[in-house]
Amino acid sequence: MTAPISFFEQVNSNFDRAAALTDHPAGILEQIKAINSLIHFTFPLKRDDGRMEVIHAWRAEHSHHMLPCKGGIRYAAMVDEDEVMALAALMTYKCAIVDVPFGGAKGGVKISAHEYSERELERITRRFTFELFKKNFIGPGLDVPSPDFATGPREMAWIADTYATLAPHDINALGCVTAKPVQHGGIQGRTEATGRGIFYALREVCSLGRDMRPLDLSPGLEGKRVVVQGLGNVGYHAAKFLEEEGGAVIVGLVEYEGAIASTRGLHVEDVMAHRRATGSLLDFPGATNLEHRDLGLELECDILVPAALEHAITLDNAARIKTKIIAEAANGPLSADASQYFHEHGVMVVPDAFINAGGVTVSYFEWLKNLQHVRFGRMEKRFEEKASRQMLSAIEQATGTSFSEDQLGSFARGADEIDLVNSGLEETMIKAYHQIREIKQRHKDIDLRTAAMVSAIDKIVTVYKHRGIFP
Repeated sequence: MTAPISFFEQVNSNFDRAAALTDHPAGILEQIKAINSLIHFTFPLKRDDGRMEVIHAWRAEHSHHMLPCKGGIRYAAMVDEDEVMALAALMTYKCAIVDVPFGGAKGGVKISAHEYSERELERITRRFTFELFKKNFIGPGLDVPSPDFATGPREMAWIADTYATLAPHDINALGCVTAKPVQHGGIQGRTEATGRGIFYALREVCSLGRDMRPLDLSPGLEGKRVVVQGLGNVGYHAAKFLEEEGGAVIVGLVEYEGAIASTRGLHVEDVMAHRRATGSLLDFPGATNLEHRDLGLELECDILVPAALEHAITLDNAARIKTKIIAEAANGPLSADASQYFHEHGVMVVPDAFINAGGVTVSYFEWLKNLQHVRFGRMEKRFEEKASRQMLSAIEQATGTSFSEDQLGSFARGADEIDLVNSGLEETMIKAYHQIREIKQRHKDIDLRTAAMVSAIDKIVTVYKHRGIFP
Protein backbone atom coordinates (compact mmCIF):
# COMPACT_ATOMS: atom_id res chain seq x y z
CA MET A 1 0.00 0.00 0.00
CA THR A 2 1.44 3.38 -1.03
CA ALA A 3 1.86 5.87 1.81
CA PRO A 4 -0.14 9.09 1.34
CA ILE A 5 1.89 12.03 0.17
CA SER A 6 2.07 15.19 2.24
CA PHE A 7 -0.02 18.31 1.61
CA PHE A 8 2.98 20.20 0.23
CA GLU A 9 3.84 17.27 -2.03
CA GLN A 10 0.29 17.30 -3.34
CA VAL A 11 0.55 20.99 -4.18
CA ASN A 12 3.84 20.32 -5.96
CA SER A 13 2.30 17.37 -7.79
CA ASN A 14 -0.40 19.66 -9.17
CA PHE A 15 2.31 22.18 -10.09
CA ASP A 16 4.34 19.54 -11.95
CA ARG A 17 1.30 18.37 -13.90
CA ALA A 18 0.65 21.92 -15.08
CA ALA A 19 4.33 22.76 -15.66
CA ALA A 20 4.61 19.84 -18.09
CA LEU A 21 2.12 21.64 -20.34
CA THR A 22 4.33 24.75 -20.58
CA ASP A 23 7.61 25.31 -22.40
CA HIS A 24 9.30 27.30 -19.62
CA PRO A 25 12.89 26.36 -18.68
CA ALA A 26 13.31 23.84 -15.88
CA GLY A 27 15.33 26.30 -13.80
CA ILE A 28 12.62 28.92 -13.60
CA LEU A 29 10.01 26.27 -12.80
CA GLU A 30 12.13 24.98 -9.93
CA GLN A 31 12.54 28.52 -8.62
CA ILE A 32 8.78 29.11 -8.71
CA LYS A 33 8.08 25.85 -6.85
CA ALA A 34 10.65 26.31 -4.07
CA ILE A 35 9.88 27.78 -0.65
CA ASN A 36 11.85 31.02 -0.36
CA SER A 37 11.93 31.42 3.42
CA LEU A 38 10.68 29.44 6.41
CA ILE A 39 10.93 30.11 10.12
CA HIS A 40 9.94 27.98 13.10
CA PHE A 41 10.20 29.56 16.50
CA THR A 42 9.02 28.97 20.04
CA PHE A 43 8.14 31.34 22.84
CA PRO A 44 6.84 30.98 26.40
CA LEU A 45 3.27 31.73 27.41
CA LYS A 46 2.22 32.35 31.01
CA ARG A 47 -1.33 30.99 31.30
CA ASP A 48 -3.94 32.79 33.38
CA ASP A 49 -3.49 30.21 36.17
CA GLY A 50 0.27 30.84 36.32
CA ARG A 51 1.39 27.75 34.39
CA MET A 52 4.11 28.18 31.77
CA GLU A 53 3.66 26.70 28.30
CA VAL A 54 5.88 26.62 25.19
CA ILE A 55 4.15 27.79 22.01
CA HIS A 56 5.31 26.61 18.58
CA ALA A 57 4.75 28.83 15.54
CA TRP A 58 5.74 29.00 11.87
CA ARG A 59 5.76 31.47 8.99
CA ALA A 60 6.55 30.44 5.42
CA GLU A 61 7.20 32.85 2.55
CA HIS A 62 6.89 30.84 -0.60
CA SER A 63 7.69 33.43 -3.24
CA HIS A 64 9.32 36.86 -3.40
CA HIS A 65 8.61 37.39 -7.11
CA MET A 66 6.16 40.02 -5.87
CA LEU A 67 6.32 41.91 -2.59
CA PRO A 68 4.83 42.03 -0.08
CA CYS A 69 4.11 38.39 0.61
CA LYS A 70 0.54 37.68 1.65
CA GLY A 71 -1.12 34.88 3.57
CA GLY A 72 -3.22 33.99 6.56
CA ILE A 73 -2.36 32.98 10.11
CA ARG A 74 -4.17 29.97 11.53
CA TYR A 75 -4.44 28.75 15.10
CA ALA A 76 -4.82 24.97 15.08
CA ALA A 77 -3.47 22.00 16.98
CA MET A 78 -2.54 20.26 13.71
CA VAL A 79 -0.42 23.10 12.31
CA ASP A 80 3.03 22.00 11.19
CA GLU A 81 5.80 22.95 8.80
CA ASP A 82 4.41 20.99 5.86
CA GLU A 83 0.99 22.62 6.15
CA VAL A 84 2.26 26.20 6.22
CA MET A 85 4.57 25.51 3.25
CA ALA A 86 1.70 24.01 1.25
CA LEU A 87 -0.67 26.85 2.05
CA ALA A 88 2.01 29.46 1.29
CA ALA A 89 2.58 27.89 -2.13
CA LEU A 90 -1.17 27.82 -2.80
CA MET A 91 -1.32 31.52 -1.91
CA THR A 92 1.39 32.33 -4.46
CA TYR A 93 -0.57 30.61 -7.21
CA LYS A 94 -3.88 32.05 -5.99
CA CYS A 95 -2.59 35.63 -6.13
CA ALA A 96 -1.19 35.07 -9.63
CA ILE A 97 -4.44 33.54 -10.90
CA VAL A 98 -6.50 36.59 -9.87
CA ASP A 99 -3.80 39.17 -10.74
CA VAL A 100 -3.15 40.30 -7.17
CA PRO A 101 0.48 41.51 -6.98
CA PHE A 102 1.60 39.58 -3.91
CA GLY A 103 3.86 36.63 -3.23
CA GLY A 104 2.44 33.78 -1.17
CA ALA A 105 2.93 33.25 2.55
CA LYS A 106 1.29 31.43 5.45
CA GLY A 107 1.63 31.32 9.20
CA GLY A 108 0.43 29.06 11.96
CA VAL A 109 0.42 28.78 15.72
CA LYS A 110 0.11 25.28 17.14
CA ILE A 111 -2.77 25.74 19.58
CA SER A 112 -6.45 24.88 19.85
CA ALA A 113 -7.81 28.41 20.18
CA HIS A 114 -10.93 27.40 22.13
CA GLU A 115 -8.74 26.13 24.98
CA TYR A 116 -7.33 29.61 25.66
CA SER A 117 -8.88 32.70 27.19
CA GLU A 118 -9.13 35.97 25.28
CA ARG A 119 -6.31 37.42 27.36
CA GLU A 120 -4.11 34.41 26.59
CA LEU A 121 -4.90 34.63 22.88
CA GLU A 122 -3.99 38.31 22.91
CA ARG A 123 -0.64 37.55 24.55
CA ILE A 124 0.04 34.79 22.01
CA THR A 125 -0.87 37.03 19.07
CA ARG A 126 1.19 39.98 20.23
CA ARG A 127 4.23 37.81 20.98
CA PHE A 128 3.87 36.08 17.60
CA THR A 129 3.83 39.52 15.94
CA PHE A 130 6.92 40.58 17.89
CA GLU A 131 8.78 37.46 16.72
CA LEU A 132 7.76 38.11 13.11
CA PHE A 133 8.92 41.73 13.40
CA LYS A 134 12.24 40.75 14.97
CA LYS A 135 12.92 38.35 12.10
CA ASN A 136 11.79 40.80 9.38
CA PHE A 137 8.74 38.69 8.48
CA ILE A 138 6.07 41.39 8.74
CA GLY A 139 5.61 44.86 7.26
CA PRO A 140 3.48 46.67 4.64
CA GLY A 141 6.17 46.11 2.00
CA LEU A 142 7.48 42.77 3.27
CA ASP A 143 4.84 40.34 4.49
CA VAL A 144 1.19 41.10 5.23
CA PRO A 145 -0.77 38.51 7.25
CA SER A 146 -4.54 38.02 7.28
CA PRO A 147 -6.97 35.69 9.11
CA ASP A 148 -7.33 31.98 8.59
CA PHE A 149 -8.73 29.16 10.69
CA ALA A 150 -9.60 30.35 14.25
CA THR A 151 -8.37 33.91 13.69
CA GLY A 152 -10.30 37.00 12.64
CA PRO A 153 -10.54 40.81 12.83
CA ARG A 154 -9.80 40.81 16.57
CA GLU A 155 -6.44 39.10 16.10
CA MET A 156 -5.65 41.30 13.09
CA ALA A 157 -6.28 44.41 15.20
CA TRP A 158 -3.87 43.09 17.85
CA ILE A 159 -1.25 42.48 15.17
CA ALA A 160 -1.68 45.97 13.68
CA ASP A 161 -1.43 47.62 17.10
CA THR A 162 1.68 45.63 18.02
CA TYR A 163 3.38 46.40 14.73
CA ALA A 164 2.57 50.13 15.01
CA THR A 165 4.15 50.14 18.48
CA LEU A 166 7.30 48.44 17.18
CA ALA A 167 7.51 50.68 14.06
CA PRO A 168 6.27 54.10 15.25
CA HIS A 169 7.72 55.98 12.26
CA ASP A 170 6.06 53.79 9.59
CA ILE A 171 3.17 55.92 8.32
CA ASN A 172 1.85 52.88 6.44
CA ALA A 173 1.79 50.72 9.58
CA LEU A 174 -1.90 49.80 9.17
CA GLY A 175 -0.96 48.08 5.91
CA CYS A 176 1.00 45.44 7.85
CA VAL A 177 -2.09 43.22 8.09
CA THR A 178 -5.51 42.96 6.44
CA ALA A 179 -9.06 42.02 7.46
CA LYS A 180 -8.88 44.45 10.36
CA PRO A 181 -12.11 45.86 11.81
CA VAL A 182 -13.35 48.71 9.60
CA GLN A 183 -12.94 51.22 12.44
CA HIS A 184 -9.28 50.14 12.76
CA GLY A 185 -8.29 50.60 9.13
CA GLY A 186 -10.17 47.72 7.56
CA ILE A 187 -12.39 47.84 4.49
CA GLN A 188 -16.08 47.22 4.03
CA GLY A 189 -16.86 43.86 2.47
CA ARG A 190 -13.75 42.02 3.68
CA THR A 191 -15.58 39.82 6.17
CA GLU A 192 -17.81 38.25 3.52
CA ALA A 193 -15.30 38.55 0.64
CA THR A 194 -14.33 34.89 0.29
CA GLY A 195 -17.93 33.70 0.41
CA ARG A 196 -19.08 36.40 -2.00
CA GLY A 197 -16.22 35.54 -4.35
CA ILE A 198 -17.34 31.90 -4.32
CA PHE A 199 -20.83 33.04 -5.27
CA TYR A 200 -19.56 35.24 -8.13
CA ALA A 201 -17.39 32.39 -9.42
CA LEU A 202 -20.11 29.75 -9.29
CA ARG A 203 -22.61 32.11 -10.88
CA GLU A 204 -20.22 32.57 -13.80
CA VAL A 205 -19.33 28.87 -14.02
CA CYS A 206 -23.01 27.88 -14.12
CA SER A 207 -24.01 30.63 -16.57
CA LEU A 208 -22.28 28.92 -19.51
CA GLY A 209 -24.73 26.49 -21.08
CA ARG A 210 -22.10 24.69 -23.14
CA ASP A 211 -20.24 23.78 -19.94
CA MET A 212 -23.39 22.75 -18.06
CA ARG A 213 -24.72 20.43 -20.77
CA PRO A 214 -22.08 17.69 -20.25
CA LEU A 215 -23.03 17.74 -16.55
CA ASP A 216 -26.73 17.40 -17.43
CA LEU A 217 -27.43 20.74 -15.75
CA SER A 218 -29.37 23.75 -16.98
CA PRO A 219 -27.61 27.14 -17.07
CA GLY A 220 -27.75 29.41 -14.03
CA LEU A 221 -27.76 28.95 -10.26
CA GLU A 222 -31.53 29.17 -9.88
CA GLY A 223 -32.86 25.96 -8.36
CA LYS A 224 -29.46 24.25 -8.12
CA ARG A 225 -29.27 21.91 -5.10
CA VAL A 226 -26.33 22.84 -2.89
CA VAL A 227 -24.64 21.16 0.08
CA VAL A 228 -22.21 23.22 2.18
CA GLN A 229 -19.72 21.65 4.59
CA GLY A 230 -18.52 24.13 7.21
CA LEU A 231 -20.48 27.12 8.50
CA GLY A 232 -17.58 29.31 9.46
CA ASN A 233 -17.14 32.68 7.84
CA VAL A 234 -16.51 31.28 4.35
CA GLY A 235 -19.13 28.54 4.27
CA TYR A 236 -21.83 30.67 5.87
CA HIS A 237 -21.44 33.55 3.43
CA ALA A 238 -21.13 31.26 0.42
CA ALA A 239 -24.38 29.52 1.39
CA LYS A 240 -26.08 32.82 2.15
CA PHE A 241 -25.26 34.43 -1.21
CA LEU A 242 -25.95 31.26 -3.21
CA GLU A 243 -29.41 31.09 -1.63
CA GLU A 244 -30.37 34.77 -1.41
CA GLU A 245 -28.78 36.19 -4.56
CA GLY A 246 -28.39 33.09 -6.71
CA GLY A 247 -31.68 31.36 -6.04
CA ALA A 248 -29.97 28.07 -5.19
CA VAL A 249 -31.62 25.59 -2.82
CA ILE A 250 -29.50 24.61 0.19
CA VAL A 251 -30.38 20.94 0.69
CA GLY A 252 -27.68 20.05 3.22
CA LEU A 253 -25.46 21.70 5.82
CA VAL A 254 -22.57 20.02 7.62
CA GLU A 255 -20.71 21.10 10.77
CA TYR A 256 -18.52 19.41 13.35
CA GLU A 257 -21.55 18.61 15.55
CA GLY A 258 -23.45 16.91 12.75
CA ALA A 259 -25.35 17.37 9.49
CA ILE A 260 -28.92 18.19 8.47
CA ALA A 261 -30.77 17.80 5.18
CA SER A 262 -34.01 18.94 3.57
CA THR A 263 -35.11 18.44 -0.03
CA ARG A 264 -37.35 21.52 0.35
CA GLY A 265 -34.38 23.69 1.21
CA LEU A 266 -32.80 25.16 4.33
CA HIS A 267 -32.89 28.90 4.93
CA VAL A 268 -29.36 29.67 6.05
CA GLU A 269 -30.21 32.58 8.35
CA ASP A 270 -32.87 30.53 10.14
CA VAL A 271 -30.42 27.64 10.62
CA MET A 272 -27.78 29.98 11.99
CA ALA A 273 -30.31 31.54 14.41
CA HIS A 274 -31.26 28.03 15.58
CA ARG A 275 -27.58 27.15 16.04
CA ARG A 276 -26.92 30.28 18.08
CA ALA A 277 -29.92 29.52 20.29
CA THR A 278 -29.25 25.80 20.81
CA GLY A 279 -25.51 25.43 20.19
CA SER A 280 -26.12 23.02 17.32
CA LEU A 281 -27.63 22.92 13.85
CA LEU A 282 -29.17 19.54 14.68
CA ASP A 283 -32.92 19.30 15.30
CA PHE A 284 -33.62 22.27 13.05
CA PRO A 285 -37.40 22.31 12.42
CA GLY A 286 -38.30 20.68 9.10
CA ALA A 287 -34.85 19.16 8.55
CA THR A 288 -33.59 15.61 8.97
CA ASN A 289 -30.64 14.88 11.24
CA LEU A 290 -28.13 12.59 9.52
CA GLU A 291 -26.65 9.69 11.49
CA HIS A 292 -23.11 10.94 10.96
CA ARG A 293 -21.80 14.28 9.76
CA ASP A 294 -19.77 12.63 6.98
CA LEU A 295 -23.05 11.54 5.40
CA GLY A 296 -23.71 15.20 4.65
CA LEU A 297 -20.94 15.19 2.06
CA GLU A 298 -22.62 12.21 0.40
CA LEU A 299 -26.03 13.85 -0.10
CA GLU A 300 -27.18 13.99 -3.69
CA CYS A 301 -26.82 17.53 -5.00
CA ASP A 302 -25.76 19.64 -7.96
CA ILE A 303 -23.06 21.65 -6.18
CA LEU A 304 -20.99 20.53 -3.19
CA VAL A 305 -19.11 23.26 -1.31
CA PRO A 306 -16.50 21.85 1.12
CA ALA A 307 -15.62 24.89 3.25
CA ALA A 308 -13.85 23.30 6.22
CA LEU A 309 -10.25 22.07 6.43
CA GLU A 310 -8.11 20.12 3.98
CA HIS A 311 -8.63 16.49 2.98
CA ALA A 312 -12.36 16.31 3.65
CA ILE A 313 -12.64 14.19 0.49
CA THR A 314 -10.13 11.47 -0.38
CA LEU A 315 -10.24 8.25 -2.38
CA ASP A 316 -11.81 6.64 0.70
CA ASN A 317 -15.09 8.52 0.21
CA ALA A 318 -14.85 9.92 -3.35
CA ALA A 319 -16.99 7.15 -4.87
CA ARG A 320 -19.82 8.00 -2.46
CA ILE A 321 -19.95 11.68 -3.42
CA LYS A 322 -23.05 12.34 -5.55
CA THR A 323 -22.65 15.79 -7.10
CA LYS A 324 -21.98 17.41 -10.49
CA ILE A 325 -19.80 20.34 -9.32
CA ILE A 326 -17.39 20.61 -6.38
CA ALA A 327 -16.40 24.14 -5.35
CA GLU A 328 -13.29 24.03 -3.15
CA ALA A 329 -14.14 26.80 -0.73
CA ALA A 330 -11.53 25.55 1.75
CA ASN A 331 -7.84 25.15 0.98
CA GLY A 332 -7.08 21.61 -0.19
CA PRO A 333 -10.39 19.91 0.72
CA LEU A 334 -9.77 17.28 -1.99
CA SER A 335 -6.74 15.05 -1.98
CA ALA A 336 -4.82 14.95 -5.27
CA ASP A 337 -5.98 11.42 -6.13
CA ALA A 338 -9.60 12.27 -5.29
CA SER A 339 -9.42 15.28 -7.57
CA GLN A 340 -8.13 13.06 -10.38
CA TYR A 341 -10.92 10.55 -9.67
CA PHE A 342 -13.59 13.23 -10.14
CA HIS A 343 -11.98 14.46 -13.34
CA GLU A 344 -12.08 10.92 -14.75
CA HIS A 345 -15.73 10.53 -13.70
CA GLY A 346 -16.98 13.78 -15.23
CA VAL A 347 -17.40 15.84 -12.06
CA MET A 348 -16.33 19.48 -12.42
CA VAL A 349 -13.96 20.55 -9.64
CA VAL A 350 -13.59 24.33 -9.35
CA PRO A 351 -10.18 24.57 -7.61
CA ASP A 352 -9.38 26.31 -4.35
CA ALA A 353 -6.58 28.40 -5.85
CA PHE A 354 -9.23 30.19 -7.88
CA ILE A 355 -12.60 29.97 -6.21
CA ASN A 356 -11.64 31.03 -2.69
CA ALA A 357 -9.47 33.94 -3.88
CA GLY A 358 -12.09 36.53 -2.92
CA GLY A 359 -10.51 37.03 0.47
CA VAL A 360 -7.04 37.89 -0.80
CA THR A 361 -8.57 40.06 -3.55
CA VAL A 362 -10.39 42.28 -1.06
CA SER A 363 -7.37 42.16 1.25
CA TYR A 364 -5.46 43.69 -1.65
CA PHE A 365 -8.06 46.47 -1.83
CA GLU A 366 -7.69 47.04 1.93
CA TRP A 367 -3.89 47.18 1.62
CA LEU A 368 -4.21 49.78 -1.14
CA LYS A 369 -6.59 51.80 1.03
CA ASN A 370 -4.09 51.74 3.90
CA LEU A 371 -1.25 52.92 1.66
CA GLN A 372 -3.35 55.61 0.00
CA HIS A 373 -4.73 56.87 3.34
CA VAL A 374 -8.15 57.56 1.83
CA ARG A 375 -11.46 55.71 1.92
CA PHE A 376 -12.66 54.29 -1.42
CA GLY A 377 -15.37 56.51 -2.88
CA ARG A 378 -14.55 59.54 -0.76
CA MET A 379 -13.22 61.66 -3.62
CA GLU A 380 -15.58 60.69 -6.44
CA LYS A 381 -18.95 59.84 -4.82
CA ARG A 382 -20.48 63.35 -4.79
CA PHE A 383 -19.06 64.22 -8.19
CA GLU A 384 -20.67 61.11 -9.68
CA GLU A 385 -24.00 61.96 -8.06
CA LYS A 386 -23.96 65.55 -9.39
CA ALA A 387 -22.98 64.41 -12.89
CA SER A 388 -25.75 61.80 -12.91
CA ARG A 389 -28.34 64.30 -11.71
CA GLN A 390 -27.30 66.71 -14.48
CA MET A 391 -27.73 63.94 -17.05
CA LEU A 392 -31.15 62.99 -15.66
CA SER A 393 -32.19 66.65 -15.70
CA ALA A 394 -31.19 66.89 -19.36
CA ILE A 395 -33.28 63.76 -20.09
CA GLU A 396 -36.26 65.33 -18.32
CA GLN A 397 -35.97 68.51 -20.39
CA ALA A 398 -35.49 66.66 -23.68
CA THR A 399 -38.30 64.12 -23.19
CA GLY A 400 -40.74 65.81 -20.85
CA THR A 401 -40.27 62.94 -18.42
CA SER A 402 -40.36 63.76 -14.73
CA PHE A 403 -38.42 61.66 -12.20
CA SER A 404 -39.51 61.52 -8.57
CA GLU A 405 -37.01 62.43 -5.88
CA ASP A 406 -36.77 58.76 -4.89
CA GLN A 407 -35.98 57.82 -8.50
CA LEU A 408 -33.38 60.57 -8.75
CA GLY A 409 -31.77 59.39 -5.53
CA SER A 410 -31.66 55.82 -6.79
CA PHE A 411 -30.48 56.52 -10.34
CA ALA A 412 -27.91 59.13 -9.37
CA ARG A 413 -26.41 57.45 -6.31
CA GLY A 414 -22.62 57.61 -6.25
CA ALA A 415 -20.61 54.51 -5.38
CA ASP A 416 -19.79 53.87 -1.72
CA GLU A 417 -16.79 51.85 -0.58
CA ILE A 418 -18.77 48.61 -0.42
CA ASP A 419 -20.07 49.13 -3.99
CA LEU A 420 -16.55 49.58 -5.32
CA VAL A 421 -15.20 46.62 -3.36
CA ASN A 422 -17.93 44.28 -4.60
CA SER A 423 -17.58 45.56 -8.15
CA GLY A 424 -13.83 44.97 -8.11
CA LEU A 425 -14.29 41.50 -6.62
CA GLU A 426 -16.90 40.54 -9.20
CA GLU A 427 -14.70 41.71 -12.08
CA THR A 428 -11.71 39.84 -10.66
CA MET A 429 -13.49 36.50 -10.28
CA ILE A 430 -15.20 36.62 -13.68
CA LYS A 431 -12.05 37.64 -15.56
CA ALA A 432 -9.90 35.02 -13.84
CA TYR A 433 -12.40 32.25 -14.58
CA HIS A 434 -12.47 32.99 -18.28
CA GLN A 435 -8.67 33.02 -18.40
CA ILE A 436 -8.64 29.57 -16.76
CA ARG A 437 -11.42 28.30 -19.02
CA GLU A 438 -9.57 29.45 -22.15
CA ILE A 439 -6.48 27.49 -21.07
CA LYS A 440 -8.62 24.42 -20.38
CA GLN A 441 -10.12 24.62 -23.87
CA ARG A 442 -6.65 25.03 -25.41
CA HIS A 443 -5.35 21.84 -23.81
CA LYS A 444 -7.35 18.67 -24.27
CA ASP A 445 -8.43 16.56 -21.31
CA ILE A 446 -7.16 18.74 -18.47
CA ASP A 447 -9.21 19.81 -15.50
CA LEU A 448 -9.78 23.33 -14.17
CA ARG A 449 -7.17 22.82 -11.43
CA THR A 450 -4.43 22.14 -13.96
CA ALA A 451 -5.62 25.01 -16.15
CA ALA A 452 -5.57 27.38 -13.17
CA MET A 453 -2.03 26.28 -12.29
CA VAL A 454 -0.89 26.85 -15.89
CA SER A 455 -2.35 30.36 -15.65
CA ALA A 456 -0.44 31.01 -12.42
CA ILE A 457 2.86 29.66 -13.78
CA ASP A 458 2.63 31.73 -16.97
CA LYS A 459 1.96 34.92 -15.02
CA ILE A 460 4.78 34.34 -12.52
CA VAL A 461 7.24 33.58 -15.33
CA THR A 462 6.24 36.85 -16.99
CA VAL A 463 7.12 38.74 -13.79
CA TYR A 464 10.52 37.06 -13.56
CA LYS A 465 11.29 37.86 -17.19
CA HIS A 466 10.27 41.51 -16.80
CA ARG A 467 12.59 41.78 -13.81
CA GLY A 468 15.44 40.32 -15.87
CA ILE A 469 15.99 37.41 -13.51
CA PHE A 470 15.51 34.88 -16.30
CA PRO A 471 15.98 35.54 -20.02
